[in-house]
Amino acid sequence: MPVNERALRRRAVVAAAALALTGLLGVRAPHAHAAAADVQLPAPTGPYPVGTTTRHLVDTSRTDPWHPGRHAHREVMVSLWYPAAREGWRAGGPTAPYMQRRAADHFGRGTPLGAVDWSAVRTHARPDAPVARGSRVRPVLLYSPGLGDPRTWNTSLVEDLASRGYVVVTVDHTYDASEVALPGGRLATSVLPALAARRDVDPAAVLRKAMRARVDDLRFVLDRLGDRRAARLPHALAAAMDLRHVGALGHSAGGFTAVQALYEDRRVDAAVDLDGTLAFPGPGGLSAVARAGVHRPLLLMGTDAADSGPYDHQPSWLALWRHSHGAWKGNATLTGAEHGAYTDATVVLPQLARRGLIPWDTVREAVGTVRPERAVGVTRAYVAAFFDRFLRGGGPLPRFPELRER
Repeated sequence: MPVNERALRRRAVVAAAALALTGLLGVRAPHAHAAAADVQLPAPTGPYPVGTTTRHLVDTSRTDPWHPGRHAHREVMVSLWYPAAREGWRAGGPTAPYMQRRAADHFGRGTPLGAVDWSAVRTHARPDAPVARGSRVRPVLLYSPGLGDPRTWNTSLVEDLASRGYVVVTVDHTYDASEVALPGGRLATSVLPALAARRDVDPAAVLRKAMRARVDDLRFVLDRLGDRRAARLPHALAAAMDLRHVGALGHSAGGFTAVQALYEDRRVDAAVDLDGTLAFPGPGGLSAVARAGVHRPLLLMGTDAADSGPYDHQPSWLALWRHSHGAWKGNATLTGAEHGAYTDATVVLPQLARRGLIPWDTVREAVGTVRPERAVGVTRAYVAAFFDRFLRGGGPLPRFPELRER
C-alpha cells in the first residue's frame, strides 16, 4: 500500500517511498503471521459469479527496462477476472486466494499488513471457472495499480466490475510492484527503494522510466489479448472478450498509466483515473497527455486530500482538462476521502484497526473520514456506470451525496 506519490514528490523521493508501507501505516508490524488477521472482502454486487485465471506473458520485443544488462525479455503477470457461468461456478472448488504464497509472504513485510496471511484471504472468484454463456460479448478493462502496488491491491473493485459483465485484466508492473511471483519459483521484488536510496539517482528520471514501462506493459497486454494463441486463453474466454470496446483504469500512478494509454493507443476507448496526478517532479514536469489532452471519454476521480480535489485544484489535471476536447469528460471528488480510499485499504485497514493492529488515526490518514462501505459502494457504482455508458451505450452516471461533481 504505497504512499501517495504526490506527497513523495514533495519530499523528492518519489521512487523510494513507493514501497514505504510504514510511511502510510506509521507503525511496525507484529511478528509475521503470529496471529494472522482474518480479512474479508466485500461481495461483488453484479448479477454474475466471478471466475479468474492468471497468465505469464513475455514481451520478446523488449528487454526489461529495470535490468537491461541481463538481456532478459520483459515478463508480465496478469490476472483475468470475468463473468462466470453460475452452475459451473457452484460446482467449482475453493475460491482463489488474494495472493500466491510466495508473493503473500513478502507483501506488507515490516508493517501491520504483514500480520495478514494474504494467501489465506479468499476472493469471490473461482479459478478457471466456466465463462458465462450468452450472445453478448464482454468489454475489456485493463487495470493498472499504484506505484509499487501489486495487481491485487484493488481486488474489491475488480471483482465487482467482473460481476457486472466485464473482463478485467489486472497487470503487475514487474520490478515496480512490491513483488511479482513468476514461474519457476522466482519472486521479482521492486527495484524502487534501492534506487531511491542512492543520492546519484534523479527521482524524476526514475518515475519517467516507470511510467514508460507501465504504458508499454498495458499496450503489450492488449496485443496479447488479441492473439489467442500467444495469450493461451481458454477458447470460451477469448471468444467472450470484446476488444473493440476497451477501457483502462487505475489508482494513483495506475490512473496516470490509464490516461497515458488512452492518449497513446487508439484501441483504448475510455479511461478512469482514480486520484493519479499526471506530472513528474521538478519544473516542466507536465506529462505528454496533460499537455496534449485526450479526445475520448475520461473520468477523473479525486479526494479531499490536501494535494488532490477537483481538476482545477491540480495543475496537471487542469492542463489535461483544458486541452481535452471533442469527447465527454467528468470529474468527481469523493468527500471525506484520502488517497487510499480508492484501493483495498478501505476494506482492509478498518478490519486491522478493529483487531488493534493499527490505530484508527492510521485509517483516517490513509482512507479518510468517509464511511468505508460508502467509499467502496460509490466507487464501484460510479466507475461501472462510466464504462457502461461509454463501452455499452448506457445512460447517465448516477448521483451520490458523497461525490462532488464538476
